[in-house]
Amino acid sequence: MPSCFVREWRNLVLALGFFTRIPVPSVDNFQESDLNSASKYFPLVGWLVGAIAALVFWASSHLFTQNIAIILSMIASIYATGAFHEDGLTDAVDGLGGGWGKEQVLTIMQDSRIGSYGAVALILALLLKYTALEQISILIMPWVLIAGHSVSRLCAVLVMATQSYVKSSGKAKPLATQLNWMDLLIAIFFGILPLVFLNSIYCFALCFVALIWGWFSAVISRRIGGYTGDCLGAMQQLTEIAFYLGVLACSSI
Repeated sequence: MPSCFVREWRNLVLALGFFTRIPVPSVDNFQESDLNSASKYFPLVGWLVGAIAALVFWASSHLFTQNIAIILSMIASIYATGAFHEDGLTDAVDGLGGGWGKEQVLTIMQDSRIGSYGAVALILALLLKYTALEQISILIMPWVLIAGHSVSRLCAVLVMATQSYVKSSGKAKPLATQLNWMDLLIAIFFGILPLVFLNSIYCFALCFVALIWGWFSAVISRRIGGYTGDCLGAMQQLTEIAFYLGVLACSSI
């Protein structure tokens, strides 16, 4: 097998192993810097997480009401990722909400305990996600879930491509470099590809995503001068919700 295919397979395995609980083959001679090359496959990981959520939704919708099926699909996606991004959301909001200067914000983000800002943010995020999904047609739900997970992970990659890493330690330390243009194009391709399986009107949902992405990017740039791993998790959660709200808005047009 050509070395390029071996290398890219290795990068995909690393991305799956780092961002999900899915069992993957062990990687020989692993170095933390290898995750920089794997970052282009984060949206593709979103495909898999979204597909798991979609499969659970589809199967449970035959047995239960839609609202129960949605909750079960949310549980499945959280379990598949080990609440990795939800944890980032709580830490980021705790830091940004409770800290004044840059160093204080970063110190709070590194604290594993959940504060009041983080707890409120997590509850409202899950509630808003559930409420939005509950009002989306069951006919398009599977592709909406897959697209939501892939687009939101692309948004995290775009933060990496446009801002500098500012944290000296933590989960995302290996991701502290910017992507090259080829890796970025690959991430964009995988991030938006699921949209082709939805009606073209739902592409306008990306306007909601872009709005939240721009706002949160500006917040972290102003407050801490870049991103941390927690900020990437928060961006994924916020833009996933924004996508679902955008789809809901498009459905009412």
